[in-house]
Amino acid sequence: MLAYVIPLCMAVLGIAAVLNVVRLIQGPDMPDRVLALDTLYINALALIVLFGIWLASDLFFEAALLIAVMGFVSTVAVGKHMLHGDIID
Repeated sequence: MLAYVIPLCMAVLGIAAVLNVVRLIQGPDMPDRVLALDTLYINALALIVLFGIWLASDLFFEAALLIAVMGFVSTVAVGKHMLHGDIID
């Protein structure tokens, strides 16, 4: 059953990633682009986890954890820069 579901989920997440890239390029404002980038890294994270489940490898889960931490830090940094204009107080 997982042999059919995982590729289907990967295809759906791939389509979502393409739509996020379109919003990232086309976004009318900077907050829209930041939100699209945040959603794009979450979709990429889900793709990496699904690929790790498909191949039964622990390496992909460690990479997903690193990407999650870096994505959170970058989202906080960009949000702080948009609010205050400076990242480090």
